[in-house]
Amino acid sequence: MQPSRRPQRLALQIQREISLMLSRGLKNHDIGFITVTGVRMNADLKYARVFVMPMGSGDEKKETLAALRNAAGQVRHELGSRIRTRFLPEIDFVLDTSQEYGDHIDRLLAEIHRQE
Repeated sequence: MQPSRRPQRLALQIQREISLMLSRGLKNHDIGFITVTGVRMNADLKYARVFVMPMGSGDEKKETLAALRNAAGQVRHELGSRIRTRFLPEIDFVLDTSQEYGDHIDRLLAEIHRQE
């Protein structure tokens, strides 16, 4: 039996809608410029982990992530009016560190090439 594609489709739809909400501005002014890099759903579609990459220094990123987590209920409520599904998943915002990790790997590879 093939795995369902529904979690992937719902994750893409949630990512698109949250990106639109953040670009048009929520009512929370503590939220700075943010890029939604991905959404992962669990198999029963009850939880959505939203990966975000806020701009700014380390402290600004932490403040923005905290403001997003405080606004998760508002985001979920807004999603309920935009997405028609029987159950709307709980939203959890997570800091996406993949780009920083990729930069770290690039620096390590460059250092190895210089040593050779």
